[in-house]
Amino acid sequence: MDTLSRWHPALIVFDLGNSQAPWRDWIALIKSDSATRRCPVICFGSHTDGEALRKAQEAGANAVIARSRFFSSLPGILDEYARSVDYGALEHACSQPLSVLAIQGFELFNRGEFFAAHEVLEEAWNADQTPGRELYRSVLQVAVAYLQIQRGNYPGAIKMFRRVRQWIDPLPDLCRGVQVERLRQDADRVRRRLLELGPEDIQAFEPDLFQPVLYDAAQ
Repeated sequence: MDTLSRWHPALIVFDLGNSQAPWRDWIALIKSDSATRRCPVICFGSHTDGEALRKAQEAGANAVIARSRFFSSLPGILDEYARSVDYGALEHACSQPLSVLAIQGFELFNRGEFFAAHEVLEEAWNADQTPGRELYRSVLQVAVAYLQIQRGNYPGAIKMFRRVRQWIDPLPDLCRGVQVERLRQDADRVRRRLLELGPEDIQAFEPDLFQPVLYDAAQ
C-alpha cells in the first residue's frame, strides 16, 4: 500500500481471467485502506464467469465489465472511471489568498497545537469549495500525523503519512503563499525518522523535527 499511495494511479484494472493474480484480495486491500480507497478499480472478465464477476463486485471494484465490452468501449471507460487532477484549476485556486481560518490553523500548527490546528483547518476546508481547499486538507492531515506521534501511536502516524500523499503531491510547490514543497520535505523527514525508530522506540522521537508551515499571508 505504501508504494501504491506514492504512485497515485489514475485507474487500476484487473483481468479476472488472470489466475496468477490474487485480484480479490488486492481489490479488498485497496478499498479498505484510507490511502488508496479513492483509486478507481475496474475489472473485466468473461460474461459466462458469473462467480468471478460477483466476487469482484463484492470485493469493492468500482465497475465490473464483460471482456468484450471492455475492449470495444475502452476509450469511453477510461474517460468515465480514470481519476485525473485538473492542474489548471488547481493552479488558479492556489493563486488566491489564504483564508483567515487557514492562517489561524497554520499558527496553531506552528505552535505544536496539532489537534487544535486540525479542527480549525477542517473548518477552513469545509468553507472553501475550490480545488485550493486541498491545501488545507494536506496541512491538517500532516497535523494529525504529528499528533499521532505525540500520542505514541505509531500505526496511526504511518497511516496518515500514506494518506496525505493523495492530497499534497498534486499541489504546486507554492500555493496561496504556502511553501508546499518545504512542507512535503519536512513531513517526509519526520516519516523517515519514525520508520528508523519503529513502534518500540517512538517515545525517542525528537520533537524539534516538527518544523513550521512557512507561508506569506500577503501573497
